[in-house]
Amino acid sequence: MEKKKVNFKKLRQGAKTPVYGSSFAAGADLHACIEEEIVIESKKTEFIPTGIAMEIPEGLVGLIYARSGLACKSGIAPANKVGVIDSDYRGEVLVALYNHSNQSFTIKPGDRIAQMVLAPYIYGEYNEVEELDETQRGQGGFGSTGK
Repeated sequence: MEKKKVNFKKLRQGAKTPVYGSSFAAGADLHACIEEEIVIESKKTEFIPTGIAMEIPEGLVGLIYARSGLACKSGIAPANKVGVIDSDYRGEVLVALYNHSNQSFTIKPGDRIAQMVLAPYIYGEYNEVEELDETQRGQGGFGSTGK
């Protein structure tokens, strides 16, 4: 397994190092860096600070996903479904959590709130053309393949 060094800076007291939950975990847990509990009301979003900024290596992106237990058991997941931390971003990593449940949910200081997966990406070079190559599917959209 290839490892890449990701430099990070703690921006405030109480910030925690991202950690992997197991030897083969793909995502590193991110923690809430808050002084007091934050209540996320039903069907509302709250921005939760992690207290850290990162230097994600060039050619990689940090993708912020829900923690499966938090999402499946409590209905708490990133509001934007997948957060994107670009390699040139140096601000604090914030996680926008949305409460899909019908009950309020409390985030406590130090709680694991999301996980970040490092992934390579391809930088597209967009080229405008008059016509696109034909395919069997063509313009068939949602549900057009019958599956």
